[in-house]
Amino acid sequence: MKKKSKPKTKKPVLKIPLEEVKKTKIRVIGIGGGGGAIVSEIASKMPKASFVIANTDLQALKNRNKKASVFNFGQSLTHGLGTGMNVDIGREAALLEKDKIKKLMEGYDLCILVSCLGGGAGSGALPIFAKIAKSLGNLTYGIFTLPLKFEGERKMEIAKDALKQVKNHLNAITVIPNEKVFQVIDKNTPLKQAFSVINKDLAGSLGGLIETIYEPGMINIDFADLRTVLEGRGRIAYLNTVEVQRKEGSLKELITKILNSPLYPYSIKGAKGVLFNISGEKNLSLNEVNQISKTISDLTNSEAKIIFGISQKSSSADVIKTTVLATGCSFKIASPPIKQIKKKIRRTRKKPTPPVEKTKIKKSIPKPPETPEIPEIPEKKVKPKKKIKKVQKIKVEKPIEPEEEITTSSLKIDTERKNGLQLKKEAEDVEKEMQEKESFWETPAFLRKNNQEK
Repeated sequence: MKKKSKPKTKKPVLKIPLEEVKKTKIRVIGIGGGGGAIVSEIASKMPKASFVIANTDLQALKNRNKKASVFNFGQSLTHGLGTGMNVDIGREAALLEKDKIKKLMEGYDLCILVSCLGGGAGSGALPIFAKIAKSLGNLTYGIFTLPLKFEGERKMEIAKDALKQVKNHLNAITVIPNEKVFQVIDKNTPLKQAFSVINKDLAGSLGGLIETIYEPGMINIDFADLRTVLEGRGRIAYLNTVEVQRKEGSLKELITKILNSPLYPYSIKGAKGVLFNISGEKNLSLNEVNQISKTISDLTNSEAKIIFGISQKSSSADVIKTTVLATGCSFKIASPPIKQIKKKIRRTRKKPTPPVEKTKIKKSIPKPPETPEIPEIPEKKVKPKKKIKKVQKIKVEKPIEPEEEITTSSLKIDTERKNGLQLKKEAEDVEKEMQEKESFWETPAFLRKNNQEK
């Protein structure tokens, strides 16, 4: 009898319900008055993230968006008031509430800290928040603005010092100088409206990033991809989201705007990590994706980690939307304060360093003798002068006597008439006499004396 074969049992396939898949939890915390204002404005535009406004000033917390929760710290120190731009008070106020700050960030995958640097709470408390986030193992991202120039050098120094302190506690840092807002708006725009322009830009950029992480796409980007790009400490990050209507030349417009945000003092050039997502309608072409991707890739570091995603939505009719997050960009945070630069310039002006050539020339020239032998020089020059004088005297003596005799010995002209032969003979005699005298004076003196003795 044949044995009955046992029916083959299929291995059970592990099915995980979508409800049980871990959802990425993101918390955005605005620290200080400026950071709270930014978070208050963007809270209503990103419902999938959690928002908190942290400040010592109770009055400033009253004007917050209702969709953001409030965290008032340091009441025992400030009694519900601000820090008066005192960084030490802001730091001490945060240290008094370390346990409460820890609870704010527990259980979150990504903590985004937002602050307008230069004030007491925003700059003083920020390093404490960053340290606690790091100790919890959270992925941390900081978005900070720098003060305007008319706010003074002191405020800028406070802002830069805060950046130095938090650099090693955050995975990535985005820096936006408030001064850049003048490139976007007219100078006569009201101050509140001007700052709102920056807030709206940040809201759009953060919204694009969160949307990329939460919503699935044809080529999906998730939290693991974000962690890869944010890997490391203190990397300078460029975050931008741009949306354009599809028309002739719209692709070029999109690429130009996404890579050249007027609010940033740096670009994605040389970035070491890039995450970008392209969103459009169903007829999004391969050529459009290729042009955007190639332009971004060409600007980054040759060894950069590049992650891209594509999402197609029927709701995105006639629209192309792109979000770019680039880390490892080139920007110097720890630049010296303006006062230190001025002091260095003054020092160099007071004590200029002598040129190398001049010092070498001075060393090569020997010092002149203290008692130069001056008397010896005129003695050598005087001797030839005396000889010249003697020679001149000898030459002068020669022509004196003959000249006197020639002038005194005039011809005797007879009153009597004479014929031509007589006159000719007399002239020859006079000429002969003159030649004899001349030959006499031409001979040297010692020969003349010998001739006379003979």
